[in-house]
Amino acid sequence: MAREPLAARRAPVRSAPRPTRKDPDRPSRLRLWLKRRRGLLRPAALWMIGCGLLGATGYAIYAADPAGRVRAVVENAAELGLAAGLEVAEVVVEGRQNTPPDLIRAAIGAELGDPMLGFSPKEARERLETIAWVEAAHVERRLPGTILVRLTERAPFAIWQHQGRFAVIDREGLVVETETLDAFGPLPLVVGAGAEKHAAALYDLLLAHRNILARTQALVRVGERRWNLRLHSGTDVLLPEGQEAPALNRLSELQARNALLDRPLVAVDMRLPDRLVVRQQPAEEQPAPARRNANRSTRG
Repeated sequence: MAREPLAARRAPVRSAPRPTRKDPDRPSRLRLWLKRRRGLLRPAALWMIGCGLLGATGYAIYAADPAGRVRAVVENAAELGLAAGLEVAEVVVEGRQNTPPDLIRAAIGAELGDPMLGFSPKEARERLETIAWVEAAHVERRLPGTILVRLTERAPFAIWQHQGRFAVIDREGLVVETETLDAFGPLPLVVGAGAEKHAAALYDLLLAHRNILARTQALVRVGERRWNLRLHSGTDVLLPEGQEAPALNRLSELQARNALLDRPLVAVDMRLPDRLVVRQQPAEEQPAPARRNANRSTRG
């Protein structure tokens, strides 16, 4: 069988590609986003231009007058803020209980109508924390016109008597008030040099012995190293240095068993670990019921 020449072979028929359908032109996501926010672009541009002018002014002042550059920049910023309607409309103070309001206002240093951009939260916080009652302060500026102040105050703990003067102190011994001492309810009385710094530890021990605390009038620091308890009856309880806890445990047991602190005593000396020394009032100084009991016990 004769073969057909190669040239005579029929090439495979290929169909011509169909013209593809082109989608209509659609704007990009960026263009859509810009189109929707077209109304905000102009204020943003003006704000950027204002910041640029402010920066250029600050740089010019910096170059011309280094000593007054910060003050001038702040003043220019305050003026721009006033022009934009940024002025102090409200001052909110949270956490105030005992701090005098006039001291707070003076420390904040801002009045209604003052420029918001001219107010420094950092400087106001530093001034507030110099007030005796204020332990910590948080100050923030909330545009367009609110200044927010949060105070953490010191809690009154005791009245400290030293060299004939009285003052309210906190648990760390810091003086917070020297005038209105009776405005905080009944507070423990601590007496003597060093008492203000160490009274909290002894008072916490007394909280576990209510039968002693109820009879205690003052915590007296002796020689800046140990404590006496002055009772309402006039009795002094001499506690050992550094051994207050075991001494109070022993005293509480004696009170519960023998009502020791209700007797007409001058002093109860507990400074020696192995003995208890009791000094009784003279018979002529004792109240009448105590004298009768003493005579009865003597005759019996």
